[in-house]
Amino acid sequence: MKKIFLVVTLIVLLCLPVFVQAKGVLRTVEGIVVKVSDGDTINVQDASGTKLKIRLYGIDAPETEKSSKKTGHVSKPGQPYGEQAFRTLEGLIYHKKVTVEVMDRDRYNRLVALVWLGGKNINQEMVAEGYAWAYKQFLDTPYASEFIRLEDGARKKRLGLWSRDNPQPPWEFRRFLNRNKHSQDTLKGKTRSS
Repeated sequence: MKKIFLVVTLIVLLCLPVFVQAKGVLRTVEGIVVKVSDGDTINVQDASGTKLKIRLYGIDAPETEKSSKKTGHVSKPGQPYGEQAFRTLEGLIYHKKVTVEVMDRDRYNRLVALVWLGGKNINQEMVAEGYAWAYKQFLDTPYASEFIRLEDGARKKRLGLWSRDNPQPPWEFRRFLNRNKHSQDTLKGKTRSS
C-alpha cells in the first residue's frame, strides 16, 4: 500500500509543473479590430463600445519604427520586417470581426490573447507566415509545440523574416536599445554635472 501511495505521489509531483504552467482562457470577447499598432498588438472594440488593447499571445513580431506624426522625429528605430509584420497583421484582421480568447494581462496592462478570425488562429498565422517568432518564454505547455513547429516550418521555407540570415529576435533588439538608452542617459548625466 505504501509503495502505491509513493508511486502515485511521485507521478502527481512530476506532473505538477505541467499543470501549473498551463493557462486556460479567462474570458472570450468578440469585437471589431479598430487599430493595428504593430505585428503583435491590436485594439478591439466590443459590442458595448469598449476598446481593448490586445497583445497577441505566444508571439513576438519584429519591432516597428516609432516616430512623431507631427515632426517625423524617430524616437525608436525599427527592425527589418517590422513594417511587413505590421502590414501583414493589418491585412489579415483590420476592420474585421474577431474572437479574442484572453489568457492573461501583461505588465503594460494589455490583455494577452489568442485572436481568431473565423476558424483561423491569427497568432499562429503570423508565425507560420514568418512574421513573428514563437515567444517561447511565454508559451504554455498546451500551445508551445504547435507554435514552435510553425516557426520551424517558416524557417525551413525561409519565409518573411527568415529570408534573412540570422535575424535578431525582438527581445534581444529591445534589450540592446534599453542598454544603449541607459548608457546615453548616464553620459548625459555626467556631462551636465561636469
